[in-house]
Amino acid sequence: MSTITPELYVRVQSFFEEYGRLLDEDRLETWVELFTEDARYEIVSRENHEQGLPLSLMLCDSRDMLHDRIYSLREANIYNIHTDCHVIGTARILHENGVLSAVAPYSLFQSTQEGETRLFSVGRYHLTFAETGGRLSISRLRVVTDTGAILTLLATPI
Repeated sequence: MSTITPELYVRVQSFFEEYGRLLDEDRLETWVELFTEDARYEIVSRENHEQGLPLSLMLCDSRDMLHDRIYSLREANIYNIHTDCHVIGTARILHENGVLSAVAPYSLFQSTQEGETRLFSVGRYHLTFAETGGRLSISRLRVVTDTGAILTLLATPI
């Protein structure tokens, strides 16, 4: 296991801050650029994650699929317009055999245009990084929700 330097710690924590900020600002086209070309993004319930079951609530196995999802949100889908507020906790960082990964808890609040705010999802980000040209990117992100029950349409990324 490699030592986690203070500089690496700050880079990873800053990455999570940018991740949440881009989603909260509805800058989804820029958010997609945080991923590698062959990235995998999936949302899975904690129960399925712990049991090793393959069923995902959402699965995109490339950055192109993420681009398509965002395009459909912008142009084709009808869903409740809302504002997101991500609260991302301190990440546990691992650096083993040249692979950098992190697990961070999150809470996602959503506010509707009618003024209602509610807790939408709670869970953990399980993230594997790639580094190219000194820049961190997501090669794999598994969002593990504490529950598989989503009260409304899962339209925007978690």
